[in-house]
Amino acid sequence: MRRLPIYFLVDISESMIGEPIDQVQEGISTIVRELKKDPYSLETVWISVIGFAGEAEVITPLQDIISFYPPKIPVGSGTSLAKGLFKVMECIDKDIVKTTYDRKGDWKPLVFLFTDGVPTDDAQKAIEKWTTQYHGKSNTIAISIGDNTNHKLLGSLSDNVLLFNNHSENSYKEFFKWVTDSIKTTSQSVTEANKDGINLSKIDHSILEKIDPEAQQWFPDNNFVVLNGKCSESKKSYLIKYKKAFADSGIAGMQTRYYRLEGTYRIDDSSYYRLSSAQKSFQKISVEELHGNPSCPHCANPIALATCSCGGIHCLKGEGYNECPWCGTSDYYGFSNEGFDINRTLG
Repeated sequence: MRRLPIYFLVDISESMIGEPIDQVQEGISTIVRELKKDPYSLETVWISVIGFAGEAEVITPLQDIISFYPPKIPVGSGTSLAKGLFKVMECIDKDIVKTTYDRKGDWKPLVFLFTDGVPTDDAQKAIEKWTTQYHGKSNTIAISIGDNTNHKLLGSLSDNVLLFNNHSENSYKEFFKWVTDSIKTTSQSVTEANKDGINLSKIDHSILEKIDPEAQQWFPDNNFVVLNGKCSESKKSYLIKYKKAFADSGIAGMQTRYYRLEGTYRIDDSSYYRLSSAQKSFQKISVEELHGNPSCPHCANPIALATCSCGGIHCLKGEGYNECPWCGTSDYYGFSNEGFDINRTLG
């Protein structure tokens, strides 16, 4: 029987620790659970999980979905995309049954590459080998988890480069539902049409965004964190600037990075937005990394670092009802004892 091999090539570097790796692990479990309910997938789909950090390893060898048991996904130091690519190429050579004169081989494998960062090694040789020898042997979907990856590099590996906006637990569920549906539709397509190819499910643009790998990418200047706020009274803009600093972590030889307040500054709206990049930025920073509580430079409200559900930063007099100067929503504002992420500019 002809198989449809699915390879999940997963970035398991340290930056994936916590929610991202937990959600990927749960997501793979959900995918398999749902595929077991689909007759086309039961007949054709086989799955393998490959992880790459500083090294790469096969976490789960290629197996049918009835036998598949979701693995515990580890983490490691580094992001060696080269070793990940060499490992999946090695698996394709070893696993895939080729078509011969007297029998049909496996369908083209689907390779889902999940990564949240940029390689920490030189991946050029692996990329060249992939593009010249394996690009035509597989259907690859490269998925950027968040906006900190090298889109152009991912575009050299795949014609399908997608940005996953991992902004909530529900977004992960919707994302893995999309992966599941894409596998199901591809399985049905190859079975009924008897033709290699990939049939991606419809994209929910609030969760996934197809990106142009050739488009210019922007990365924040991590020597500074700059926040763009608006005065609740005058609706005029201001910037809050923090500078990178280090503190003793309490562990010998190790320091902790944080950002120390430098000041708040009035800006001219017309020139600021005219001279700013038009590219949408998804960059965020945890307020726990920011030291210093600024006041509004326009109206002197004591709190310049409040944030609305729309993501807009603005000033407040204190706890109570306030209208967001960005979106016009009026709501009750209170203080939080927990850390949260807020929008930052590119700096």
